[in-house]
Amino acid sequence: MEQQRSLSGSSQSPRSPSSQPYLSVSVTDPVKLGNGVQAYISYRVITKTNFPEYQVPEKIVIRRYSDFVWLRDRLFEKYKGIFIPPIPEKSAVEKFRFSAEFIEMRRQALDVFVTRIASHNELQRSFDLRTFLQADEETMERLRSQETGIFKKPADLMQIFKDVQSKVSDVVLGKEKPVEESNPKYEKLKDYVFELENHLAEAQKHAYRLVKRHRELGQSLSDFGKAAKLLGACEGQALGKAFSEVGAKSEMISVKLQNEAHQLLMNFEEPLKDYVRAVQSIKTTIGDRANAFRQQCELAEIMKLKEINLDKLMLTRSDRVREAENEYKELKADCEEATRRFETIVRLMNEEIVRFQEQKTQDMGIAFHEFAEGQARLANSIADAWRSLLHKLEACSA
Repeated sequence: MEQQRSLSGSSQSPRSPSSQPYLSVSVTDPVKLGNGVQAYISYRVITKTNFPEYQVPEKIVIRRYSDFVWLRDRLFEKYKGIFIPPIPEKSAVEKFRFSAEFIEMRRQALDVFVTRIASHNELQRSFDLRTFLQADEETMERLRSQETGIFKKPADLMQIFKDVQSKVSDVVLGKEKPVEESNPKYEKLKDYVFELENHLAEAQKHAYRLVKRHRELGQSLSDFGKAAKLLGACEGQALGKAFSEVGAKSEMISVKLQNEAHQLLMNFEEPLKDYVRAVQSIKTTIGDRANAFRQQCELAEIMKLKEINLDKLMLTRSDRVREAENEYKELKADCEEATRRFETIVRLMNEEIVRFQEQKTQDMGIAFHEFAEGQARLANSIADAWRSLLHKLEACSA
């Protein structure tokens, strides 16, 4: 990121051949538009780049959530084998959709989404990403309304993930017995992905409880602080002053707890939730790999049957030999293409899992460090606040 800033801020032309190639994207300024059921949030998406295929070195466009869904769907359809970054799910509860906290959480998650795409060696060159970052709003609206391949409309990706998860789980639980890879390394990877999802989900659940606990304790201290100040107002001078100071400290600590709860939500619970979604994206790719392997095997079996049939026709000198030869050649080409497709997915997955592990190590390291640092800072602040009252309270009780 520092490198990107230094490049974009230099006196050198962004189009200069000696500039290092860069693509920087950020999602900012969420704004509510419309009313009632037609209401939605728009975002400013800012792109800075020196990629020659982009029209200008800096571009600002307005996008809405469904535009991000469109981009994710397009990448998912075209880049089999790559772990497409996840996007946040829609809020199922209407009253939370336009709360300031929910809007900021979504903006942050969408910013992470496009940043990951822009930093990916293959995805950053995607035509669909370029369209997303440069097209006007009318063009995006038209693209969203069109049928796009296997997606009849921009779908709720969480439902896609659930469908894939169900299919993969059926295989694992033995409800379905399709042709499967016999690859110990791949089996180990699948076991790891399922286990990681469970552990991340469990950690995220308890992070949510920590946020809730901080908020509840903060609210309780706020209520207690008000009650203590009222109590102080009806007491004598020394005792009343002590009660009032206890109330003031309680309210101050309440604010600290509420602030720390927000930091926990944004910098700890949300990153954990994002990685739960990321693992679901990996499982989608596992499903693609299973389908590619199955198709390759099925075509190979059909080709064997066609070969046997062709041999029989040649022995009997049937007039259908030429037709059968053409069918066999077409099927062989399809089979070779299926093999190439499967091998490409395998190669990309091997590269992607290494990249995922490196990114996860970095992101989780930051999240857990900020969690520990925040808790230590909060504990010290609370201890200092209560400690400052001890001598005054001791004087009252003497």
